[in-house]
Amino acid sequence: MLLDAQWPFQTLVVLTIWALGSQCDTLSTPRVFLSFKELRSTGTAHHFSFLLNSTDYRILRMDEDHDRMYVGSKDYILSLDLHDINKEPLIIHWPVPPQRKTECILSGKDTNGECGNFIRLIEPWNRTHLYVCGTGAYNPVCTYVNRGRKPQAPLHLQTAPSGGRASRAADLGDTADPMGAQEYIFHLEPGRVDSGKGKCSYDPKLNSVSALINGELYAGVYIDFMGTDSAIFRTLGKQTAMRTDQYNSRWLNDPSFVHVHLIPDSAERNDDKLYFFFREKSSEMGQSPIAQSRIGRICLNDDGGHCCLVNKWSTFLKARLICSVPGADGIETHFDELRDVYIQQTQDTKNPVIYGVFSVSGSVFKGSAVCVYSMADIRMVFNGPFAHKEGPNYQWVAYTGKIPYPRPGTCPGGTFTPNMKSTKDYPDEVINFMRNHPAMYNAVYPVHKRPLVVRTNVDYEFTTITVDQVTAADGNYEVLFLGTDRGTVQKVIVLPRDDLQTEELVLEEVEVFKVPTPITTMKISSKRQQLYVGSAVGVTHLALHRCDVYGEACADCCLARDPYCAWDGKSCSRYSASQKRRSRRQDVKYGNPIRQCRGYNSNANKNTLEMVQYGVEGSSTFLECQARSPHAAIKWHLQKDNSDRKKEMRSDGRVLRTEQGLLLRSLQSSDSGLYQCTATEKNFKHTLVKLQLVVLSSRAVNSILMETGGPVAAPLQSSPWTPSAGQYKDLLNILSQPEMGLINQYCQDYWHYSNGSPKDPALGAVKGKDLKELKEQKKPRNRRNHNEETGTQET
Repeated sequence: MLLDAQWPFQTLVVLTIWALGSQCDTLSTPRVFLSFKELRSTGTAHHFSFLLNSTDYRILRMDEDHDRMYVGSKDYILSLDLHDINKEPLIIHWPVPPQRKTECILSGKDTNGECGNFIRLIEPWNRTHLYVCGTGAYNPVCTYVNRGRKPQAPLHLQTAPSGGRASRAADLGDTADPMGAQEYIFHLEPGRVDSGKGKCSYDPKLNSVSALINGELYAGVYIDFMGTDSAIFRTLGKQTAMRTDQYNSRWLNDPSFVHVHLIPDSAERNDDKLYFFFREKSSEMGQSPIAQSRIGRICLNDDGGHCCLVNKWSTFLKARLICSVPGADGIETHFDELRDVYIQQTQDTKNPVIYGVFSVSGSVFKGSAVCVYSMADIRMVFNGPFAHKEGPNYQWVAYTGKIPYPRPGTCPGGTFTPNMKSTKDYPDEVINFMRNHPAMYNAVYPVHKRPLVVRTNVDYEFTTITVDQVTAADGNYEVLFLGTDRGTVQKVIVLPRDDLQTEELVLEEVEVFKVPTPITTMKISSKRQQLYVGSAVGVTHLALHRCDVYGEACADCCLARDPYCAWDGKSCSRYSASQKRRSRRQDVKYGNPIRQCRGYNSNANKNTLEMVQYGVEGSSTFLECQARSPHAAIKWHLQKDNSDRKKEMRSDGRVLRTEQGLLLRSLQSSDSGLYQCTATEKNFKHTLVKLQLVVLSSRAVNSILMETGGPVAAPLQSSPWTPSAGQYKDLLNILSQPEMGLINQYCQDYWHYSNGSPKDPALGAVKGKDLKELKEQKKPRNRRNHNEETGTQET
């Protein structure tokens, strides 16, 4: 009975998603798709090419001041050049001791090779050292890495006393300046090994996040071998070591940590708060556990309580993040599982823009969404009512009782508590209230109460996000780079429209890795115009723009609507504000080539080459034409010889229109003529293909095959002739000759035999020409070839 009652609801959800997806299918189609091979051919992407016999590459730290990027993988720490990740990479080999690996394997934890040292934390300790932690084969370990530019002897292989090994992993003979490489230092500090408990998870499958602030490490991790005790920890530094309340499902319930970021609340530094983004299970009475996305926060100067919550956070609060699509019937379609977060800084450091990638939990359908949140909405929720359980079923309701002073969650010594220097000075009622009410009742909704980007009815999900702010000719734009679980990156912009509506444009999608694999991390460098992508199989860096792939015409560049690109008068190239306005053409907001490319549009059609294609009566032929953009509408027109009228070709019994071109079955002599393939996008129409189709009679082709000694078809009948496979091969060889040379030769011999009077009308392809004209037709061809050879020699 319960299943019967749920069936209509599930059906309604599926139908709603199907309708939503059908509206977004055309929008989610990238205008340009580049395979891995095509991407490499552009020269704008480079894959880390050193084979380390490692897996699980994660970009953990970008150091743009020193032009380095630090990557962690299984048993290796990498320091890569931001300009070229294959230029003298510095590599430290940091495996676990053999004894520890054996113990890990004996404990049954090496099902998928987890008994290694998976690097999960790389934080800058000071100007010369990094603090690095790894899983240590289910025994987390941390150490310090010396990185700098002091001179030292060139070392291809350096063994550190602590078990680490550093290598340049590059052939100095291949470098432009081998002596300059001696400046780099990258090795483990000998003898400085710490326990990684509370800093890095035991299990490499469990995500952890960290932030090193003022010498103190804040981390969201699992701190036990079995992966059951999750906590937000503070270690190192001079302040008291802190954590969340242990085994308290109201605080954390099987969380998966996604991101951590420091966001100030005011000019007063004591108000600074650290925000954690995670997803966790939420189990209500009578319901199965479901995933919920959360944003939590703590005060940096939290010292815990005096009698209660000793060495535990006394300012920890959390709220639910909602990312859903509202339906017309009031039912919301929720994207419950937070996958990644990107913090877009603004001129006001207190109010960054927060982008979140969400996916759907469960197996009803597959989908992803991107939601954007404002700090004003987040602070409003944290200043609102607390969640409280009461009633016979312990349901969550808004707390309506008296809230103690200072308000729970307020930082000591801040704007509202200037006289309280520590949380240990807070009254016990405040601390007790915090322990029992860590969650807020209201949820945080995205801007405009709806996602910015939605994907349904597709075979992939978004996994990562990064955002770039781009200045174009007609304004500033946020460009979203979205990684997927099939190893591609989509470049997306969302344009505002009237009535709070938006228009989403997928500018391009590129395959970043040869073998499709989920993208785990992405970092962006606006300064270098590069995107760095990490996955289980490796690291790739690629340019943020590939303007030349959009096409060679002004209209193609304008229709792309890429804020990075503009027409410079000769080609589609990187937009620059210093370009001459007279020749610069760009229209991101509307993409109107008719207005923007005036004076350049006529050249697009004039430069279309006219080709000749031959077919045989009674057989089939295919006229190829494929638009560069999937958003363009394709039409075919036929203009017959000696006629100015153009007839649109539509699908019928003999004609089939496909995405790749036009298929003509059982050719007739009346099918001869000039075929034009045109593409229309944004009311701009241009010709893609001009193709002159010549239909040869079956008798003429049979006679040609007889004269050339090829296999002859069956005796000619009135029914359409279909050549055999061997005859097709000979026919193609004949038709491939320039200007039908062999046909002319045949006609020449035939007329010479019959004194210049062709008797069979089927052989009258060159009717009205005599032997002299045919000979004159051959001479220019010989002269032209001779001239080409001469011209080559002269140059």
